[in-house]
This record gives sequence, structure tokens and C-alpha cells, in this order.
Amino acid sequence: MTTSATPFQTPPRLTSLSHGGGCGCKIAPGVLSDILKNSGNLPGLNIPPQLLVGIETADDAAVYQLNDEQALIATTDFFMPIVDDPYDFGRIAATNAISDVYAMGGTPIMALGLVGMPINVLPLETIGAILRGGQDVCRDAGIPIAGGHTIDSVEPIYGLVVMGLVHPSRVKKNSGARAGDVLVLGKPLGVGILSAALKKEQLNADGYARMVALTTQLNKPGIELARMEGVHALTDITGFGLAGHGLELARGAGLQVRIDWARVPIIQGARELAAQGCVTGASGRNWASYGNEVSLPAGFGEVDKALLSDPQTSGGLLVSCSADSAAEVLAIFRAQGFAEAAVIGEAAAGTGMAVR
Repeated sequence: MTTSATPFQTPPRLTSLSHGGGCGCKIAPGVLSDILKNSGNLPGLNIPPQLLVGIETADDAAVYQLNDEQALIATTDFFMPIVDDPYDFGRIAATNAISDVYAMGGTPIMALGLVGMPINVLPLETIGAILRGGQDVCRDAGIPIAGGHTIDSVEPIYGLVVMGLVHPSRVKKNSGARAGDVLVLGKPLGVGILSAALKKEQLNADGYARMVALTTQLNKPGIELARMEGVHALTDITGFGLAGHGLELARGAGLQVRIDWARVPIIQGARELAAQGCVTGASGRNWASYGNEVSLPAGFGEVDKALLSDPQTSGGLLVSCSADSAAEVLAIFRAQGFAEAAVIGEAAAGTGMAVR
């Protein structure tokens, strides 16, 4: 007599269950813009003066002033798997969600879990490992997961609602850049390309280790950067890529962002993988949404364009600061383990983005 196999004897690869992974799941910026044009704040809705940051410049989080000394930061982020290891998926998703608080210059205080899992497809041990990864990252950030919500969904989804605190005078918007500022990027680009290679089973062990190390590195320097008068704007580079989030910074400040492409750090191996066709669909959707706002130099190839629009999951902070503050900004990054942080350009009079 034979017995039927349990459905969990060979669990499926996590990435095989999702149509997109990490911040590459984001709705394309052009489509999102059209959606928001037809929603936004309802006419006549009272916007309280305590709401210091809302949806106006597509900033990283909402900020609400509580009193003269404290403002509450509120944000949420969730996505489908970018890796197959459930524990690493949980760590990456949690690190990415917490980053928005750091990008506003705040200190996280607590999180709520957002969990959607195909219960009849994934073993409970796999789902538990995802949650454990998120819990461990929150422990590293010094915050509890104080609650949350779960659903049975077709695709695995995990993320967090995160809240933080910041002094109202230290809120760092993405719209505060000033002409003459230099731009500093905290992490190298290429996460989307490595994730595409992983899904195609073309990413080696060293590449996987680099990707996980970068995407689980908390952007804690944002707390210290917020205390610097010379730091005028902060954002983090996620699903819209360096070009997309750089353009948000440019639009918010009414300036042009100029990128010195040779100075932009790239993850080791990402350029070669992109040349082999390991590029996400989100990269092309990103470029279709905003490419007309980006001026490229002659000879700027398709691989470079893919890197410029590559969706970053848990990417680095982009800092706009005075030229005489750049050395201190870099020193803060380096002291906290961000060895590849680099000055990549400047903010100047004009509009859009110019790549040099």
C-alpha cells in the first residue's frame, strides 16, 4: 500500500511564486502618477498644519508633528520575494521598510507586520522563517514588531508598517536640495540586476552574498545625517532606480540633478550580468516613465541605462549636502560600514537629470 506525498515534500522556490520581486514589484512611476491624479486628497478635506510631509513630493514617509520636540514618521513597504531563502527574504523586506524612517532623518520606534502567504503552497516552517528574518532585523534596529495583519494570498507578500520619531526641525525631505549641493550615494547600484540573475539561476554564491549583505544593511547613518545643518535633503533609492528617485529630488527642489556616471558605485559583477541580459522588466518600465527627463551623454549604452533605472531593493541613501559638508557625510557612512559611499554629482539650476 502506498501513501500519497504531502504537498510540502519539495517546497517551491519563493521567487517562482511571484510575478516580480522586491521593489521591482512597484507600479511603474508613470502609471502611478496617472493613478494618483485621479485620487489624492479629496476636495475640501482638511489637511492639518501638523502634517509636515504628505504626498506632495512623493517623499519616503508621512511626518506628523506631535509637539515642539517630536514629529511622528509613518511609512509602510511590502513586496513579493526577491530571493528563495525565506529567512533572507524576511530580512531584506524588513530592512527595506525601515529605511524610509532613516531617509526622513528619524529613529524607528516600532513596527507592524504585513503578511500575505499562500498557506496551501508553502510549509508553515517556511513562513515562520520569513517572519523570523523580519524580527531579527527589527531587533538590530532596536524596535519591536508590536502587531500586524495576515491574509491567505496567492503570492507570498511580506513587509512592515514602521513608525519613528524625529525633531520637527530635523526632518529631511526629498525636496530640500539647494543649488551647489553635492550628491552622495550610500550604497552601490545593481540589486535588481543581481535579483534577475538569481531568478534565472545565473547568480553565483559570491554574488548572492553581496546582494544579501547590501540589502540587509540598515540605513542607520540617516539618524546622524539629520543632525547636520549642511545636509539639506535625504531620500533612499528603491524601486524607481537612481534616475527615478533622483528626479523626485530634482522636481521637489526645482533644480537639475547632475550625475557623474563614472563616480557612481556599481555592485561587483552587476555590469557583466546586465550585459548577459539579466535585467528586470521594471527597469524598462521605469525608463519608459521618465526617460524623457534624463539627458544622456553620447555613447551611453543600454547596460548603463539599465543600471541607471535599475530598481533597488533596500538601496542606499541619496544625500544632498553643501560641498563643505561632503567629507563629514562620507565619514559618517564609512564609520557605519558603508565602504562604497561616494560623491556622485551635484544639484544645480535647471530641471530634470543630466548624466555626464
